[in-house]
Amino acid sequence: MSTTTSLTETKSKHQQLLDKLPEHNVDSLWTSMHAMVTTKPSPKADVALWKYKELRPLLLEAGNAVSAEEAERRVLMLTNPALKPPFTTDTVYAGLQLINKGEIAPAHRHRSFALRFIIEGSRGFTAVEGEKIYMSEGDVILTPKWKWHDHGHEGDGPMIWLDGLDLPLYHCLPTHFAEPYSSNRYPRSPVKDSPLCFPWKDMKMSLDDTTEDWSMQTYHHADQEYVSGTLGAHAERVKAGIQSPPRRDTCAYIYHVQSGSGKSEITKANGEVKTVVWEKSDTFAVPAWSLIVHTADEISDAYFFVLSDRPLLENLQMYAKDQTL
Repeated sequence: MSTTTSLTETKSKHQQLLDKLPEHNVDSLWTSMHAMVTTKPSPKADVALWKYKELRPLLLEAGNAVSAEEAERRVLMLTNPALKPPFTTDTVYAGLQLINKGEIAPAHRHRSFALRFIIEGSRGFTAVEGEKIYMSEGDVILTPKWKWHDHGHEGDGPMIWLDGLDLPLYHCLPTHFAEPYSSNRYPRSPVKDSPLCFPWKDMKMSLDDTTEDWSMQTYHHADQEYVSGTLGAHAERVKAGIQSPPRRDTCAYIYHVQSGSGKSEITKANGEVKTVVWEKSDTFAVPAWSLIVHTADEISDAYFFVLSDRPLLENLQMYAKDQTL
């Protein structure tokens, strides 16, 4: 028997074996192990950019076409082009939510953690477990897991914010559900200060309190814990005309441009390089293990609000960063 014939017979026996496996609900690890255990992270998400000037008209159109009562939450989900809703990255969801003057987003609670970054408008509010928190541009407001909350708008014009939730986790952990409150409104009273609200003016002051060209500050509770165990947030400042230092870690990021303009060069885990050109109120997704370098235009400093899965990764002992940088 020739070597060629022997190899052919071996391959044939191998394939015959593989063909028998599905009917027994088993698969061969040896044919897929290289894809399951890679030499570096291999996120499914892609780099993606959402231009606010393109999405804002669509959101306002939704405000006219769909009532708050019909929608419950009038949101444009930011869906990663390589994935399906609710995936903005592999682990983090984001969406743009609109409330018009006088509208009510009914009270409910859910197992997922949520926060919102205020993009546009004034006199809107979120009420969490009786605390009525008014919104200002750039503020971050938390709605912890399983807390009653609703939204409203007492001002003029549209109220728009960026939602961030840990919803993608529940595709692997089927434990998510929500509960509506018995009425549209949960009993509430206004508060001036709340541990659930992080004003932008305070964050900007912290970012500016340095002579460095690039600065970063994490959103923490008073005890220095992350805002949640699954979803984290931080802010960055890049000085006008300057590049940020290169960074790479296992986190997936969603960047929202609070102010400024510029570009970001993002080298994905597979080596593909993508450049994102951004301006105020744009949002872009950065997959895990991407090398990130931001460059702010020379006109002004650039400021970012950033969502990530860092608390989740640290809690699961999965966080790692590129030690060569």
